[in-house]
Amino acid sequence: MKNIKEILKKSADLEPEKYYPVEKLKENGFIRNKCKSCGCYFWSLENSDVCGEPECSGGYTFIRNPVGKKMSYIDGWIKFKEHMEKRGYTPIKRYPVAARWRDDTDFVQASIYDFQPWVVTGEIEPPANPLIIPQICLRFNSIENVGITGRHKTGFVMIGQHAFQPSEKYDQEKYFEDILSWIKVCGIPFKELKIHEKQWAGGGNAGPCMEFFVRGNELLNQVYMFYKVYEERLEPLKLKVLDMGMGQDRIPWLTQGCPTIYEVSWPKVRQELFKRTGLKESENYERFIPHGSILDVDSEIDLENAWNKIALKLGIEKNVLQKEIFPIAHLYSVGDHVQALLIAISDGVLPSNSGGGYNLRVLLRRALTFIKKYGWDLKLEEIAEWHAKEMKKQYPELLENLEEVKEVLEFEEKKYFESMKTMKRIIEKFSNKEITKEDMVLLYTSYGITPELLKESNPKIEIPKDFYSKISEKEKVEKSKEKEFEIDITGLPETKKLYYSDLKECDATVVKSFLMDGKHFIILDQTIFYPESGGQDSDFGFINGKRMLYAKKIGRIISHEVEGEFKEGEKVHCILDFERRKQLSIHHTATHILNASARMVLGNHIWQAGAEKKVNKSHLDITHYENLTPEQIEKIERKANEIIEKDIPILIHEFPRNIAEQKYGFRIYQGGAIPEKILRIIEIPGIDAEACGGTHLKRTSEVEKIKIIKSTKIQDGQIRLEFVAGNKLIEKTLEELNKRIEMEKHIAEEKKAAWEKQKEIIKRAREESEKYEPNKILFLSGKTMNEIQEIGRKLVSRDKTAYSILVSENIVFGILGEDFSGNQQEIENKIIDIARKMGGSVGRKNREWKGGGPKKISESDL
Repeated sequence: MKNIKEILKKSADLEPEKYYPVEKLKENGFIRNKCKSCGCYFWSLENSDVCGEPECSGGYTFIRNPVGKKMSYIDGWIKFKEHMEKRGYTPIKRYPVAARWRDDTDFVQASIYDFQPWVVTGEIEPPANPLIIPQICLRFNSIENVGITGRHKTGFVMIGQHAFQPSEKYDQEKYFEDILSWIKVCGIPFKELKIHEKQWAGGGNAGPCMEFFVRGNELLNQVYMFYKVYEERLEPLKLKVLDMGMGQDRIPWLTQGCPTIYEVSWPKVRQELFKRTGLKESENYERFIPHGSILDVDSEIDLENAWNKIALKLGIEKNVLQKEIFPIAHLYSVGDHVQALLIAISDGVLPSNSGGGYNLRVLLRRALTFIKKYGWDLKLEEIAEWHAKEMKKQYPELLENLEEVKEVLEFEEKKYFESMKTMKRIIEKFSNKEITKEDMVLLYTSYGITPELLKESNPKIEIPKDFYSKISEKEKVEKSKEKEFEIDITGLPETKKLYYSDLKECDATVVKSFLMDGKHFIILDQTIFYPESGGQDSDFGFINGKRMLYAKKIGRIISHEVEGEFKEGEKVHCILDFERRKQLSIHHTATHILNASARMVLGNHIWQAGAEKKVNKSHLDITHYENLTPEQIEKIERKANEIIEKDIPILIHEFPRNIAEQKYGFRIYQGGAIPEKILRIIEIPGIDAEACGGTHLKRTSEVEKIKIIKSTKIQDGQIRLEFVAGNKLIEKTLEELNKRIEMEKHIAEEKKAAWEKQKEIIKRAREESEKYEPNKILFLSGKTMNEIQEIGRKLVSRDKTAYSILVSENIVFGILGEDFSGNQQEIENKIIDIARKMGGSVGRKNREWKGGGPKKISESDL
């Protein structure tokens, strides 16, 4: 993306009028300048040689020197909404922070993420046009900046101003004027503005943008999204898009002029944190913060050098300054991290060892480490409640989901501190060693040991400046892809799908026939066979009397693996294996019912994390933080069967994505992102609604019954429920389970009998050992290895300085006492010599030797 920005910059620098609202800028008295420090072009009412970036303009100059009409955090949205509604914008509700409608990201990081790619590409209508939205976003690329720069947060509200229009209707001058009018409403004089010419790229799109700065504070960024990015080139979008992002707290912060953004965003939580810990923002902290704005780990500056310069300006030694700053910064980090956790967990993402959940675990462990380090009397769940109450007016759902969030945080906190004993033992091993960054990553990812914990026992450790930011990216692992059919389907018509109808037979025409890996495949113009997808197995059946073995999607084409050859253009008759289809439909419908019942029993944090629908049994993976108890499993099963007994009709609809999202919300994305403009919604009224391409029944009663046969924790934050549905299959499964249980009982009884026999052998061998003395070779005819080793062990337990060698016809055993001080090699040579006479060899483990061979020997051979 860096190269893309450079391409845009070169062109925009030369011809700004092609990219920016130059006429509107000039109309309002702005003139173009170039920053002598960073070289960027910017607009202001007066000539200036530095832009508004804090690195160029000397940090924040609005602190204790506010600009504009004083505004509260909540007013940052309410007043903006009121103003923009008058100018023709429609406000909409926020999207969840878990971006389940996309397959390229775990979390929403900007308001435009809500509309990529479908709205941006013009394939579906936006929910309103133009629109504004108070979107909560999560970002993990600047974790170390929290509390230091005074402005960084991992969770924040980005107010979006968006429009999606064809070129002839796209009014860049108006969109710019709308924002200028908002600045005016806030009482911010235009003479304070420095508006930068910049370039933006993200989510596969790019365009020029204008960043608004006042006294070092970036208020907003208005992006004019004109392009789609294809590798290293730009192609014009079908629509031109307006993407303005404004932190809800930025203008209130400017108008209040307080030292940090946290005092604006969550003043009550901040007050409680300082009250509970006894910390105070010292005079030096307030003096530091305007300069701390430049200490950004994402920037290319030398942080160590920057700290030294700030300390010099303040007249304080760097180490003394950091000792005073870090506790306050870390307290703000705790407040920030818990707010992000509250939002993410409330929206259904759990801390875990994989995917987006890993980012949450990074925040959670970091917050707990700071709490432990400073001995603060703080609980994560308590801080979450403070945040939920403070955010209630704008986001009441956070308070509604609070109890579930608390359960998750309490569980994670308990788990973390229970592991501290293990952590301490590992940390001790590294207390005097040189530790590399790779060591830190390994210790953190494997054991949850943070660099801060390591530093407590080894002060010489240098923690990398961007450790947490980098570690939070560790789970961006490319998913393995199945081998695709290497065939040319260019020009082939989309396969007409008949499998959603009640047809059991159909006629079709072969449009392509091919051989791959020795197997025959055909593509038909239409098919009644459901192809493997969405976790549901393929249908089986017959085509012209030959077996159809498997159906699979290739884009919008469906291929069929068949037993035998077919010619292109051949007319065929297809017959569906209806009993198989019926059972797969039972299991797919049962999956939806079971997912809904798990959510009803366990809470709103339950989402489908995976599923497999096969004929003999199926499984559903759900998001949950701990193993299920037998009582919980029984409740989920009972609730599912209650839904079945209610005989609820199962409705199937097709809606454009935006209509489906507005009608049912984002829980429709249980199976993940669906790359379709039209979504097929399976609705069980009052119970569940999901976007799903599988085959289903007409009423819940047709499922007959669900039986959960196993519950397993498959990874952190995910539980697998294995189940069967349908009375016949349940009867068959229970019969097989009973047979298995009987077999396991029989095996257990045999093992018990064998152990009892073994105990008797050991008892007799130990009694017999009283007859013998150690330090000699004993020949005990007819004894087993178990018998002679028990006798040998007993002999050296009586005399720990002794040895013992015991021999039967074709086995030998030797052992040394714990305090044996004689010639071990001599003993070993004797044992090896005896084994060789048996035609075999010897193996050694600690103080014991075991060996033997196929030849039998007698006492006279020793």
